[in-house]
Order: sequence, then structure tokens, then C-alpha cells
Amino acid sequence: MVTYIECPDVYEPAPGDPPSVFLAGGITGVEDWQAEAVRGLAGLEVVVLNPRRRHFPIDDPTQTPVQIRWEHRALHLASVSLFWFPRSDASVTTQPIAMLELGAALDNPARRIVVGADPGFPRVADVQWQARLARPGMRVHTSLPDTLAALRYALHG
Repeated sequence: MVTYIECPDVYEPAPGDPPSVFLAGGITGVEDWQAEAVRGLAGLEVVVLNPRRRHFPIDDPTQTPVQIRWEHRALHLASVSLFWFPRSDASVTTQPIAMLELGAALDNPARRIVVGADPGFPRVADVQWQARLARPGMRVHTSLPDTLAALRYALHG
């Protein structure tokens, strides 16, 4: 079943572990889509690497490098990265870190990724164009359930 790892907990892959998934996408100023994604993966043999913490000590400046290091490692460690860009208010966030991570992932053909963007994401056209240019033919899904279905296929065919 699902093995759940949340930042800052450390995951050390071992022989025989199931594939792992990094939940890449917005955290600050957006709904907790990661919880929905974890529920949507129920029943799969998978390790879920979730950067969204239940309790992030926002007033502790030492936690920023901890968070960034954890995300960087998990993003590169995962068998597949699921990028989801949820609906957001452009005056609050356009999810710049997730966009940066997506660009890096798209430019590495060895990285397995699944991408989705809600039509209400302010930079949805940017996500679509980046994917189209870096990986012609890659589909950018428009709902989290569709993105999860594509992830299930990427994991288990």
C-alpha cells in the first residue's frame, strides 16, 4: 500500500521498495491538493514524497534551507514526479518554485514526470507552452483526477 513520507522526514530507498512519487506543485496560498492526491493513490504500491508539512514553523528561518534541501533531494530521487498547478489567486501566488522545478524536470529527458494545471491557474498557458516546447506530445492534464490517472499509468502501465 501507500508509504507516506512528509518533509522533513528522510526516505532512504531500499532494494525491493515500490516506485516513488514526488508531489510537486504549489503549497503556499493554495488548497491542500496533496492530501487529495494521496487519497487518490490509495491502493497502489507506492512511496509518496510530500513536501507539504502538516505543521511548518514559518517563523523559524532555519527551516527554509531544510525544506529546500528536502524538496531538491526528493524531486531527484522519485521514480516519477507529479506536477500539479492548482487554481490560485495571482495576487497571492503564481507558484514560482514549482514553475522552476517543472522547467528543470522538463529539460531532463531522463526524468519521468506527469503534469497537470487547473484552468484557473494564472500561468496555465506557461505550463502548456513549456511542456509543448520541451517535450512535444506531452499532455498537460486539466484536473487532478486526470493527472492522477496518468500517474497511475506511468507507474504501473
